[in-house]
Amino acid sequence: MTKKIALVTGGTGGIGTQICRRLADQGFQVVANHLAAESEAAADWREHLTADGYEFGLAAGDVSDFDDAARMVREVEANFGPIAVLVNCAGITRDSTLRKMGHEDWQAVINTNLNGVFNVTRQVADGMLERRAGRIINISSINGQQGQFGQTNYSAAKAGVHGFTMALAREVAAKGITVNTVSPGYIITAMTKAIPENIMDQIISLIPMRRMGNPDDVAAAVGFLAGPDADYITGADISVNGGLGMG
Repeated sequence: MTKKIALVTGGTGGIGTQICRRLADQGFQVVANHLAAESEAAADWREHLTADGYEFGLAAGDVSDFDDAARMVREVEANFGPIAVLVNCAGITRDSTLRKMGHEDWQAVINTNLNGVFNVTRQVADGMLERRAGRIINISSINGQQGQFGQTNYSAAKAGVHGFTMALAREVAAKGITVNTVSPGYIITAMTKAIPENIMDQIISLIPMRRMGNPDDVAAAVGFLAGPDADYITGADISVNGGLGMG
């Protein structure tokens, strides 16, 4: 039987990699998106994971560019088949206080983290509607729920992601398509490893579970939403943050 296709934007990143693994373990043919400039690194990524028994497809494309996102999706569908699951995971940060934030830093984060969700989903939605089936899972952040110092751009984009999720969920719920958000807290990735140790100690002290999460914690939530047990869940947000968002 032909495997269903799952496209993961930002699939070669820390959280994206674990999402790709989880979906492959669930029986999907997974295609990982990456920037064209990172094609060599993506090929090395795939080779490394092939040694672990995974066979991932690769799709170069800039999700912040509407036309390039459209081209990428067309190529994925031509090479692999119709996309049954879309995980919008691509994201960047350009942190600074608003007073020091330049327009380019604001625009770069909004274009990738929010516009990128629209750019890719817009290409995939029509096919899902025609087939009356599909799962769209958008990766937001706890900082989109409660804000974060120095991240007006990132927090605004991630808050917008869940607004997008809820609105689209209403539009397509009767067509067999679910749309949900997963909002990670502080997860161990290359991005969070760059946070100074004293700052990270302060953050961990605020987390009820007193530890950071692992990428697989996020992947588990994505895997659940992509699976058969989540048929009646749409427009929802699953927080994966060790209790940090309880207030």
